[in-house]
This record gives sequence, structure tokens and C-alpha cells, in this order.
Amino acid sequence: MQNGTGLFLRKRGSFGMTSFASLLFVAAIACCVVFSPLQNAASASDDKEPVDRARAFLSWFETEMTQLCKPAAEASWQAAVTGESEAFADAATKSLAIRTFLSDSERYDEAKELLESAGSDLTQVELRQLELAERAFRANQLPPELLKEIVELSIEIEQTFNTFRGELDGEQYSNNELLDMLREETDSARREEIWGALKQVGAAVAPMLIELAELRNEAAQTLGFNTFWEMKIYFQEHDVEQLLAIFDELEELTNDSFAGCKDEMDAELGRRFTLDPESLMPWHYDNPFFQQAPPSEEIDLNVFYEEKTKEAIADISAEFFGDIGLPVEQILSQSDLYEREGKDQHAFCTSIDRLNDVRILCNLKPTAEWMDTQLHELGHAVYDVGINRDLPFSLRDPAHAFTTEGVAMFFGALGKNPDWMIHYADADPADVEAAIAGIQEQRRREQLVFARWTLVMLNFEKSFYEDPQQDLNKLWWDYVERFQGLTRPEGRDLPDWAAKPHFTIAPVYYHNYMLGELFAAQLRQTIGAEMGVEAAISCMPADGDQDQIGDFFRERVFGPGSLQPWPPFVEAAAGEPLTARYFAEEVKPNAEN
Repeated sequence: MQNGTGLFLRKRGSFGMTSFASLLFVAAIACCVVFSPLQNAASASDDKEPVDRARAFLSWFETEMTQLCKPAAEASWQAAVTGESEAFADAATKSLAIRTFLSDSERYDEAKELLESAGSDLTQVELRQLELAERAFRANQLPPELLKEIVELSIEIEQTFNTFRGELDGEQYSNNELLDMLREETDSARREEIWGALKQVGAAVAPMLIELAELRNEAAQTLGFNTFWEMKIYFQEHDVEQLLAIFDELEELTNDSFAGCKDEMDAELGRRFTLDPESLMPWHYDNPFFQQAPPSEEIDLNVFYEEKTKEAIADISAEFFGDIGLPVEQILSQSDLYEREGKDQHAFCTSIDRLNDVRILCNLKPTAEWMDTQLHELGHAVYDVGINRDLPFSLRDPAHAFTTEGVAMFFGALGKNPDWMIHYADADPADVEAAIAGIQEQRRREQLVFARWTLVMLNFEKSFYEDPQQDLNKLWWDYVERFQGLTRPEGRDLPDWAAKPHFTIAPVYYHNYMLGELFAAQLRQTIGAEMGVEAAISCMPADGDQDQIGDFFRERVFGPGSLQPWPPFVEAAAGEPLTARYFAEEVKPNAEN
């Protein structure tokens, strides 16, 4: 995940903020109420012309941020790979220094004034630098006392999630234990009990989440926003109307495909549980929020990887990226790829210096999911490496969090692509041919189910912050029924929404993952139009010239960095504004994926 300003520590990878990234965020904000802002003796003098003052300000700002971010990124990496308390403390201290620097109200006022007085006379690069600097300072101008309340309450909620155990038959179980039980259970009544236990944490945290929403709204209002949701959207450089229009388009274009897909899934679940599909309830889906498709009846993709070593997964990824002209040997040599005691159990990519030191963290196993994850994280990494080095530090960053997610998703999907698995994973062509329909259908289902889930999250969070005191329990099921087609349990009036930890640790962010999927589909469309469908779908053009794929990404996607806001960037890279049309085409029945 990446901060919306593009100026803080960057850890991109698995869904949601990792517990360590959350810790850094909490520590930084909690402590910024204690330390005074960093001072710099070389501030611009008032007697210079506005343009000269702006350039002096940018020179100072770039120097400070470069010096602060690299050690913070290195400390964050050391904490993730060692798990040592001393490393966590060091990382928190160095992250705090960035937040403290950006909390300087005088520098914020200066950046704001320079935008007004000199903005029209600056170069494109300088103007963009100044815009991002002003945005970064503004995001950190919240009242210290209010921040302290928000942080303390956030910590309390997160600790509740971490320690809560659902109760079933008088025994307490972890979330993972209950999920395992739900996957294996075939009795409907028992599944309902397990599903209910998974939701129990909602009642424990809901009052605190409502209080947190009120505090977040109060903080947002001090910066001139109506709600916390609106503030988050602004600092992610989204236009509210444009964002909502894209998701309205997504809903409309996927309604029919999702309805048909869900009918098929429900028919399978009906057979599994010996039920009429119309009798299925939310607890009949293995994921308690229905954010993932049920397992396929036809195919387990792990069969194509299970006989390989974990090292082979890394070797396959290196061979592939080398073939398309985006070599990753240096990235892999700096990375940490395998499980180890104390190490972060998730996966992410980080750019230490926004130059050559780009690393990924994985915990590779010979499974389809880890092949996907390895390609995904290297997608983030080649993006970082490919950004134009002539850009200043603050612009050597992806155009947006969702554009780097889109690139990562583009490459990650290859790990489950039939042609790609034959060529790179040495899958038996006959076995793949026999399973190809199931592989493509499962991919379609996963895409559709996740799209509809993000519609729930986007719309609920927006409504939640608009009025935290409304009937949230009813509102949640209104959106679940509308977007996911699940049946609301009769008479249930419990805060099932609050069982989702993302409301605390990664609020107002899920939409960026879906925008990444839309961008990935649009990239496939553009590549397909220019190089052929084989290049778009499996990265193996019919003419065998795979280097052109790397050239496309390097020149059209990676190179520009964050020189532009994302709307003009996407239009330049993909030939038209961001749209849900191509994603919707991909998930239609019998679409070639």
C-alpha cells in the first residue's frame, strides 16, 4: 500500500495494511504531538521573487525528504525481516521524523502561498513538486490533541481485533481456526454458528468504530473537509464525482455478468450442501464477507506447482521478467524471499532510495498463490526501477497507488494463465488443456466477486462517515444485498460490518485495489490492440518479440513517475480515460482471460 501523497514510506503488496505498517503509522502520529518540527536554517528569504523563493523551497524540501526517507525505509525493512523489537523501535523513530517534518505549520503556509504566487511561472516538474509538497504538509496539520485521541482509540480497536476470540460451544477460537472450520463444515446449521462466531468481534468494536468515525470527521473538518471519507479521497488525489462515476459504471456493466456467475456458484453450493440455491445464506460461502469466490469444483491450480521447490518459484519469475526485457536479478539479490522465524509473514515491495535499491519481501511456497504473489511484487518492483531517474526525488514514484497495483495485478495474473504456466512453469499441456475452462472460469469468478465486494466497501464507508449515528446494521445489509446478491438473515440486527478490520487499519482504501484491476484490464486492452492478444493475455506475442512488452511498460507506464495526476497519466498510457468497460468485457461469460 502506498500513501496518497507519494512522499512517505512505501510498502506495497498484500491486501490491507500490514500490522507493521500500521504500527509505524500509529507510532508516528502518536509521537508527533511531543516533538517540535525540524528546523532548517536555509529557508527562503522573503525578499526574493516568488519563483526564486519557490525554487529555494523545493531544493530544501527535496534535500530534507531524501535524507529522511531512505533511512526510514531501510529501518522499516530491517524490522520486517528480523521482527526484532529494537528494529521496530528504530523504524518508528525514523518514520516519526518524516511526520514531524511535515507537521511544520509555517512550512505548510509557505508552500500554500508559493503555489498561489509562483505556481503559474514554474515548470511542469516544479509545479508538480510544489503541489505534492503542499498536499503532504496539509495532511499533517491536524490538532495534536485530537490526533492523540484518534491514535489511542485506533490502537484499542486494533488490539481488540488482535486478541479477540470468537466463542463457539463455550470454547474460544482464533479467526483462522474458525475460517478453517467453516471451509470444512457441510452442515448448514453448524456453518451458521461458525459464521456467527466470526462476526462476534463486530459487536465488541462497533461502538468504538462509531466513536472513531466521529473523531476522524472532526479532524477532517479542521482541514476544511466535510467528512473523513472526503478528506481521504482528496489526499489520494481522486475527484469525488469522477471516482463515483467509475464505480457506478462498474456496477452497471457487471450486473448481468455477476448475476449469472452467482447463479452458477450458487448451483454448485446447492449441490455441496444439498440445498435449493434460493435457500443459500451468507454462511454457505467460505469467505465470511463473500469477498472471494468459492473454490472451483473443477480445478485446483496448486497441482501445477506443488512438485516444484520454493526456489523454483523465484527462478521462474526471474526468467519471465528477463524475457520481456525487465530484468529483476538485482532486485532479487536485495530481497528476502523465504520463510524465517520472526519475519513478516506477508508480502510487499519497497523502494529504499527511489533509485536502484528496490526490494521485495515474500514467503515463497510452491503454490499458485505464491507464484501470483511473486509476480505481483516484482510488478511493483520493476515499476519502481523503471521510473525516470532524471525526475526529482518526490516525483520518482508511481503515478498513483492504484497504477502500481494495476501493474502488479497485470503480472500477478499470469501465474494462473494456462499458456504462461505451460511455457514458464513447465505444466503438462494436456493437463492444462483439460483444465483450461475451469481455470478461466475461476479467474472470472474471482474478478467479479471482488469487484462487487469493493462496491460494498466504497459505498458503505462513504455513507458511514456521512452519518456514523445512522442504522449502520441495516445499511450494511442494504449494500450487501444490492451489490453481492446475498440474502439478509431474517431478524438479524448486529454490527456485522464492524467485523472487518480495514475500517480501522486501512480506512477508505479498498477502491484503489479495484481501480488497479480496471487499469490492468485497460493495459491488456492497449497491449492487445498494439501487439496482439497473446501479448496482452500471456505476455507471449505471436511474433515472439517479448521485449516490446517491457518497452511498453518502461516508456508509457513506468517512466513518467508521478509527474502528472493519475487521470492524464492513464489517458496517455492507455489511450483513453480510466474506464470499467474493459474489465467488464473480460468478466463476461466465455470471455477470453
